[in-house]
Amino acid sequence: MEMGKEIRRLRIDRGLTQEALAAAFRVSPQTISKWECGNSMPDIQMLPEIAVYFGVSIDQLFAMSPEQQMERMEHHIDDHGLFSDAEVRQLEQQLLAFAEVPDCEAHAEILLTKLYNHQAEEYRLKAIVCGKKAVEKSGGDSDALSELANAWNSYIPDWNVRNHHALITWFSDYCRRNPENRAAIMWLLDNLIDDKRLREAREWLERFSRIDHTFRTPMYRYMIAQAEGDSSACEKLLHELENLADQEWCCALTLGDLYTLRQEYDKAVEWYRRGQDLQPSPKFTDSAQSIAHICEICGDPAGAAAAYREVLRLQREDWGIVSGEGHDRVERAIQALQS
Repeated sequence: MEMGKEIRRLRIDRGLTQEALAAAFRVSPQTISKWECGNSMPDIQMLPEIAVYFGVSIDQLFAMSPEQQMERMEHHIDDHGLFSDAEVRQLEQQLLAFAEVPDCEAHAEILLTKLYNHQAEEYRLKAIVCGKKAVEKSGGDSDALSELANAWNSYIPDWNVRNHHALITWFSDYCRRNPENRAAIMWLLDNLIDDKRLREAREWLERFSRIDHTFRTPMYRYMIAQAEGDSSACEKLLHELENLADQEWCCALTLGDLYTLRQEYDKAVEWYRRGQDLQPSPKFTDSAQSIAHICEICGDPAGAAAAYREVLRLQREDWGIVSGEGHDRVERAIQALQS
């Protein structure tokens, strides 16, 4: 058994005898010998104690590769609510150790970022709950309103707070050094357009069009035309995107987004459903979630609940998800709509 080999390796690395290890775990030396020879395994309730003793994860006791361990950790982060401080420290320690391994450092840094973003999002949700209570109990105090708005990622009228200058500066430098990275240029374009820095956006779109031959180039042309208020160009580009929709399922979802922003909700729902139909399995739940939001905006709680039930169906049938925080949030949304 791989676990026995790993326990033996850890024991020898630390210069321990079987007798010393047996004393630490309150078992006989013969039991340790059986573990290491693969004739038996430690009781499952002892695994946390053994992992803590050696300063490793339980996954490592099973001799999982670093990539396998990080994959398990990623699923754990995705399916968990707010982690305790002790849990965060444990995950941090494991990921920082992986970040020192040459073939693992990039994945480890991604997961550290994911962990911190996860905690920030969970705290933001807690802040919304507290903020709503603060507004009600304070009689609409301006500080309470401001904090609630911040927790809810509200629009902020102050340009000094709202602008993406620092992000744009970093991404501009990165994209100059990595001119073939389409995803990075797209993030740069999104934020340039949001900040109405349209001259720079057009320059970067020209570079982008040289490496991208999908619907994304006319999509960004549409976004720039919309920001400039050029309705004639918008209509032409929207028609062009509709003609490209069958080439890639993401195009249909993009059309759903664009029609939502135009408040043409019936067309938006039609394109979201088409995008979900075109998408290969396993299908993402974005289309159904977007339809749920539109139904809520339009005062259709029954339609929203039906869309959320579609989210649960996709989670169950396409991803095998029947529990966890992501599943529970959808259940709570349905319950709130029904009540």
